Amino acid sequence: MQLSVENLRVSYGRIKALHGIDFHLDKGEIVCIIGANGAGKSTTLRAISRMVPVEPGSRMTYMGQDLLKHPADRVVSRLGISHVPEGRRLFGNLTVLENLQLATFARKDRENIPADIDRVFAIFPRLQERVSQKSGTLSGGEQQMLAIGRAFMSGRKIMLLDEPSMGLAPLLMLSVFKALREINQREGTTILLVEQNARLALQFSSRGYVLENGSLVLQGNSAELLANPDVKKAYLGG
Repeated sequence: MQLSVENLRVSYGRIKALHGIDFHLDKGEIVCIIGANGAGKSTTLRAISRMVPVEPGSRMTYMGQDLLKHPADRVVSRLGISHVPEGRRLFGNLTVLENLQLATFARKDRENIPADIDRVFAIFPRLQERVSQKSGTLSGGEQQMLAIGRAFMSGRKIMLLDEPSMGLAPLLMLSVFKALREINQREGTTILLVEQNARLALQFSSRGYVLENGSLVLQGNSAELLANPDVKKAYLGG
């Protein structure tokens, strides 16, 4: 087991966002969490990234290490858990190449950085065409590619993705997900994906969890969830 999450509880003031959820990731898996807006999907990723505090009794372990002992920057630099947030959050005044280079600031294997940049450009040829362009002028799909490329450069043992399909045209969406599958298969990167597009997420992943109002209500392999009548009714349009 690569990542284990037990009794994860998060509150924003008096508002309970997560009510003690449990899930895990095995090395090399693609796993999704689906649910409606406000279900707690983004909060789950932020908790793993140590960007929000968790309540006492919450437990998260990565390869046997206590994740709660690592601050957010060490989660990326030491553990290799990278986070592609909703909205991408690129440095719009920096070029494509500068965004990729900035993601490597904590890496100790400096000699491997040029090859990894070449790898990003092989996965996303469009980024190489835009290498000197300011990221703020890229299209939405190109920005999503760059956000994933930046995560690839910073640490990619586990990649956390928050709504990667948001705002993308169907062809670009499929291109992004094809690239993610390539990263998973060729690099062995474990992927945890949260998505409102439940059908796409379940078709892309091997296992899934269903989150409702901060609680996990269903889990199983993706084929089972796609066939589940409750999932169909709530998330797949009947």
